[in-house]
Amino acid sequence: MQRRHVLGACALLLATGWLAGCSSPHYLQLDPKRTAQVPQSGNGQAVTVTAVDGRDSEVIGTRTGSAMSTAVITVNAHELVPRLQAEAERALREMGFTPTAEQAEGRPSLTLTLDHLGYERGKSRPVIDEARLESVLIAEATNDGNTYTGTYTSRRTQSYAVRPGKEANTRMVNELLSDGLDRAFRDPELGQLLAR
Repeated sequence: MQRRHVLGACALLLATGWLAGCSSPHYLQLDPKRTAQVPQSGNGQAVTVTAVDGRDSEVIGTRTGSAMSTAVITVNAHELVPRLQAEAERALREMGFTPTAEQAEGRPSLTLTLDHLGYERGKSRPVIDEARLESVLIAEATNDGNTYTGTYTSRRTQSYAVRPGKEANTRMVNELLSDGLDRAFRDPELGQLLAR
């Protein structure tokens, strides 16, 4: 009889722990990296680079896909923006420019904006669920009164039988943003405008 109580208590603890795990929020610490080759455009020109967060909220979605869920997934701007800034500066250096964070009148500039980052539940099938991720980066290059704006959307659909944990979600969102960075800095028109 006592053994049954112990087993029952263990089962209750496991169920409680599982539910708590499902409802616990995730704070993702991201470090996206550009891997694509960039076009050679610059000749040492200084370019002012600014990365900004243009999202309405730092919450990108919920682990369950329900808007009412407490299992929110959050990406903090103060952690992500410096990493986007560093990647933008690295890309411009490889393109042949000299990136700087200082503003100066008449100097070419590039603003990289994280416009959207979303994590939603996709189709549900027996045993299998789906996570749908989307990011939108906007790069605005300005030089001598001319402006070029590029919008770069990356999407990913991930099927799973077991809901992704924090590590898996971090990896997926990093890969999504890395793809967005690749798309942005592969765009030859950005470098061409900055080099005029």
